[in-house]
Amino acid sequence: MNDSATNTLATASDQNRAGAWVPLAMLALYIVWGSTYLGIRIALESYPPFLLAGLRFAIAGMLLFGYLRWRGTPLPSARQWRNAAFTGVLLLGFGNGLVCYAEQSVSSGVSAVAVASMPLFAAIFAALYGNWPTRSETAGLLIGFVGVIVLNLGSALSGSHVGAIALLIAAMAWAFGSVWSKHQDMPAGMMNTAAQMLCGSVALLAVGMLTSEKLPAHPSLHATAAAAYLVVFGSLIAFSAYLYVLKHARPAFATSYAYVNPPVAVLFGVLLLGETVGPYDLAGMAVILLGVGIITFARQRQAH
Repeated sequence: MNDSATNTLATASDQNRAGAWVPLAMLALYIVWGSTYLGIRIALESYPPFLLAGLRFAIAGMLLFGYLRWRGTPLPSARQWRNAAFTGVLLLGFGNGLVCYAEQSVSSGVSAVAVASMPLFAAIFAALYGNWPTRSETAGLLIGFVGVIVLNLGSALSGSHVGAIALLIAAMAWAFGSVWSKHQDMPAGMMNTAAQMLCGSVALLAVGMLTSEKLPAHPSLHATAAAAYLVVFGSLIAFSAYLYVLKHARPAFATSYAYVNPPVAVLFGVLLLGETVGPYDLAGMAVILLGVGIITFARQRQAH
């Protein structure tokens, strides 16, 4: 066997090992990110939305960046910093920041369901780069979007037009940033996570200061605990898992977490905060879960 064939087999083996972690990373996204909507809701009892998000990612970003530099990870190039800044502003500045803003008037579960429109936008943006979804993925995406429409028929979102618009913009920004970053020179490995969190936090903190937000003098213990949970689990663990899946899986599958987060978020909200769900909420979630099931099955069939 020549060197070229050996290198090809070694590369394929590395890709298979990397892909083997995708299911575990997706499980983290499904459960952990589903619970962060509740974490945001609790933290907002004491902390303003943009400063909450900004501090969350600043702390997580500095911890991860410091650890990576201590381990000898090289700094990103100037181009990589630029790309990480643009992606971080879209994903964390617009994406997470507007979700925090919307949750001041919209329940945690309904916010998660509204953000479930994100995979549809991701599929549209991916198509601009020639990565068209398969027929099965398209069917799953459209079914999921129908579920979002059903959700909007209820009173939860119709009663807060500003919150609904904020969630829609958040979903579009997250989708475009996710697709755009796949075609750019991004920092390697975990440094990509750290760079995006650092850059996104700067934008969030700037918005918070420009809108005259102020940190509470005496925040409640449970609000601070929720903010700490968002730093460790929502940022360091789950966001790292998302960037990993985004690199090793198709966009439609990587963004399918947005369809599973809603029922997880609603379940946590009902059990821990006493939030209520109406018939449209339940119907929308059922249709959305059908959509993600089709996308997941299509991904597995293509892998085989």
